[in-house]
Amino acid sequence: MSNLNIGDKAPTFEMPTKDGATVSLDGLRGKFVILYFYPKDDTPGCTIQAGEFNKLKPEFEELSAVIVGVSKDDLNSHHKFKEKYCLEFDLASDKDSSTAEEYGVWGEKSMYGKTYMGISRTTFLIDKDGTIAHIWRDVSVSGHASTVLEKIKELQA
Repeated sequence: MSNLNIGDKAPTFEMPTKDGATVSLDGLRGKFVILYFYPKDDTPGCTIQAGEFNKLKPEFEELSAVIVGVSKDDLNSHHKFKEKYCLEFDLASDKDSSTAEEYGVWGEKSMYGKTYMGISRTTFLIDKDGTIAHIWRDVSVSGHASTVLEKIKELQA
């Protein structure tokens, strides 16, 4: 479990997104990267979070910011989720949870008295040079995308 902090260099990553395409931190240099980790496609909280990011995507683009959602779901699941909700940003498959582990968001969770391994809902804002500009841990989904947008505006002011 990594303990990343604001000001740290973001761990590099390369993950599949669709049809043989991949997304990598190196490939996004020069842009703000909103790397948000979420537990599972097409679940209530994850759907709200994705919908809010999708709605604000044009505003993020105006600020040279790219949204990348990450879960352990496979590409087929991501494709269905994107189609169902008309999501217009990349969803990356971290099937082996290696990126989640690098970012310190993979660990033991509990629900209804059962413990299991899973992703903690966390968002990393990575600046244009690959440095972590902000971290939101244990994210509450409603209004989160707006909070991220405001932080980018603040950093660019």
